[in-house]
Amino acid sequence: MSSALQLDRRLRWSLYAAFALLFATGAAWLLADQLKDSADGEFWQATIANVLMVHGGAAMVTLLLLGAIVPIHIARAWRGRLNRVSGSIMVICNAVLILTAFGLYYLGAETLRPWASDVHIVSGFALPVLIAFHIWLGRRQSKNTAITVHGSETPLGRRRNPTDTASVERVFVSRRGTVPQNPLNSAPP
Repeated sequence: MSSALQLDRRLRWSLYAAFALLFATGAAWLLADQLKDSADGEFWQATIANVLMVHGGAAMVTLLLLGAIVPIHIARAWRGRLNRVSGSIMVICNAVLILTAFGLYYLGAETLRPWASDVHIVSGFALPVLIAFHIWLGRRQSKNTAITVHGSETPLGRRRNPTDTASVERVFVSRRGTVPQNPLNSAPP
């Protein structure tokens, strides 16, 4: 079943791939960083540099993809009062990752760097769990939300006044989802 807010398949899988690459390169960096003082330290130093280049490139692509979902997923869900708590947590976690990455790249202060690194690592490892939870909640909510034309629920789940005489509402279903439409205006939005 496709939800009104489910992302286009290509965009969704692009996000999954970008986040998976970020997770894999972040984990690889963490491992290489632990091994840089071993006997093969020179190898691990080179590995760290290469992994960080890929991680940074994947982060840039992810920023583009996150920007793409703001109007088509985040803003629409917020207006529809859908999945606000987990969505807000997702936005906050991504903002923390962006800010700490900026700090790690541009701030040279040795007092802030370990703190920014620790926060970035914890947020980065928490993100896949948060993504899975957010998707699970969204799918559960889309299955449980009754969309009726003449009932007590509107297409976005808000309660309708049962005494409202103008409760007849046509619903325009498009590829983007269910959108309420003014019965006097026959043109789709």
